[in-house]
Parts: sequence; C-alpha cells; structure tokens
Amino acid sequence: MRATPDFARFEDYLAAVREVSQTVLRPAEDRLTRADGVPEDLTTALKEMGLFGISIPEEYGGLACTMEEQVLLTFEFCQASCVYRSRFSTTIGLTSQAILDFATEDQKRKYLPLMATGECTGSFALTEPDAGSDAGALTTHAKRDGEGWVINGEKRYITNAPQADVFLTMARTDPNATGARGISAFLVDGNLDGVKVGEPPRMLGNEGSHVCYVWFEDCRVATDALVGGQEGAGLRAALRGINHARLHVAATCVGQAIRLIEEMTAYAAERRQFGQPIGEFGQVQAMLADSQAEMSAARALCMDCARAFDSGDAIPFIDIASAKLFASEMVSRVADRAMQVMGGLGYMEDLSPVARLSRDVRLFRIFEGASQVQQSNIARAMLRG
Repeated sequence: MRATPDFARFEDYLAAVREVSQTVLRPAEDRLTRADGVPEDLTTALKEMGLFGISIPEEYGGLACTMEEQVLLTFEFCQASCVYRSRFSTTIGLTSQAILDFATEDQKRKYLPLMATGECTGSFALTEPDAGSDAGALTTHAKRDGEGWVINGEKRYITNAPQADVFLTMARTDPNATGARGISAFLVDGNLDGVKVGEPPRMLGNEGSHVCYVWFEDCRVATDALVGGQEGAGLRAALRGINHARLHVAATCVGQAIRLIEEMTAYAAERRQFGQPIGEFGQVQAMLADSQAEMSAARALCMDCARAFDSGDAIPFIDIASAKLFASEMVSRVADRAMQVMGGLGYMEDLSPVARLSRDVRLFRIFEGASQVQQSNIARAMLRG
C-alpha cells in the first residue's frame, strides 16, 4: 500500500486514525450538539489527521488514498459517532469527486487544494421538496444573464450547509428539457448574497450533523461557476459522487456495527443474572453471533466493492447498491439487538451510548438512496442482465 505524506506506511496512518478515533473522538461524543455541531477543536483534529483529503489526489494536496484505504479508514473513524464523518463526508465524496471528474482544470485548482486541507467545506445541493430519488424532477433553475447565471430554487436536507464554503448545486438550465436532460451543475460560493441557509432542524438522531434547507434567491454566479463549462451534465456529475458516497455509507455502517457489537459484548460478559454472565445464555449468544456474522459479511462486501473501484474497471453499480442496502439494514438489526442485550441500560441516554447510536444508524436506511430505491436499482440491473 502507498505511504501517506506524514507516515512511512499506510498502516501507520491507519493506526494513527484508530488512536484518534478511540481516544479523542469517542470520549467527546457528548459534546456534539444540534446548536454547535462538531466543536472547532474536534474539527481541527479531523483536519490535522488529513481526513478531509483522503479521496483527493496528491497533485491537489490530498492523500490520494485508494478506495480500499478509504474504506479501511472509515471502518476505524466510524467506531466513534458517525457525526464526525458527516462533517467531512460531503467534501471527500459528493463534492470533490464530481469536481475531480467533471470540472475544468481551473475549477479543480481553485477548490480541491482547499478541500484537501479542510479550509473549504463542500456541500452537495441536489435534493428538493419534490425531487430526491427522482433527481430529474428538480425545479431549481438557472438562467443566463449577461456574463453569468442567476439561480433560483429551494433545496433541503443539505448536509453541512451552515459550514459550506461552496455548494455543488444542480439546477435546470434548459426549461424545455424533461428529466435529467437540461440539468447542469454549478459551484456556488456559500457567502454569496443570494444564498440563504435555514436553521438546523431537530432530528431523531445524528445530533451535531447540520442538515438544512437552502434557498437560492436571484443568486448571481459567474460563467466559470458552471462545472466543466458544460450545460446538461449535472446529473452525471452528481451520480459520480453518489456512487462514491454510497460505498462510504456502507463502510460507515460497518464501523458503527463494530462499535455496537463491542458495547453489547462487553455488557454480556459483565452483567450477571441467575448466577452467571448473561453471555452464557443461548439466546444472548445468538444475538451476539448473528451481529458479528452480519457485520463481517457487510465488511467483506465493502472491501470487494472498494477493490473493484481500484481495479480501474467500470464502477460496479449493482454491487455498490447491494453493499449500501445490506450494510444499512444490517446495522439497524445490530442496533436493535444491542439494545435488547443491554435491556434497560441500553435505553438510558445518560448511561450508555447505545440509545444514541441506535437513533443515529436509523438514518442510513434512508439517505443516499433509501433501501427500497436500492432494491429497485438492483432488480432492474439484474433484469437487464
């Protein structure tokens, strides 16, 4: 495996990330709040570890980690709260990868080096009130105006919107085109007057991850904000990032499952009832064993997909959809078993992290393509042969 700039071997870097995850991020999980998000000192720790740059090539200042290495890193840092990952996930995946594959060289030079160091947070603005899985239904539009474009529209569920320095924004540039045709991608600076970000809403879980509404109101951008200088390629750019992000989500589910298994196994070994540890009871052992087996299967599927990415062949869309589907459903089952094994303690917010983790992982079956969307994608690919 390739070395990183600050470590002789990737394995050394992986060990350092593991250390930060276990000794810095996990003990600070109670500091993640809706109002403050990820505190600045913890965000700085993420930046200093290079996590904002793991998917960005070295020529743009990144660590140029292979997909296999990115997945291995995700297994480690996602044993702490998945909210930490969300702080840089839109930068390393949805935003930077679309820029890398579809932007002009000037656009790459402008944004990627700053993203790699964490100085620029990228945010992905696709979803709308009436357009999510059906991305071709989006109504945000961009009209030519003199030497630039004027964008109007409403986006929602936009991760890292309050922190965003740039929004990769999908907008319809051809009002006469239907579906995916006529949709273009723009790099919209977050500090423009025409960009308005809503307050972070209260969510069931993932407290500290800011997912907001964003409004573009007569937002004027220059001609060079059009990604690649090409109209009509917006959804192709979006899908490039989404495939990358879905595999990262699957790996995140594995990391969270490892943490949940650790919590319930430790409890089952220590908690005594009827004169013996509850881990000696067959029904508890079954829940532990099923959780371990399913986590291991999801881990193997993630690694297979990552190696396929790195082989240079066509991105294995059906396998990525399968990994995202299986891993997200798996971690919800593991979370439920963890709470069942731990009983009342697992339900107590102040006494165990399992209650919070259980709420957090429920999101993974919904975002980056709900489980039912993945099922449809897989089945259609199968029927097409």
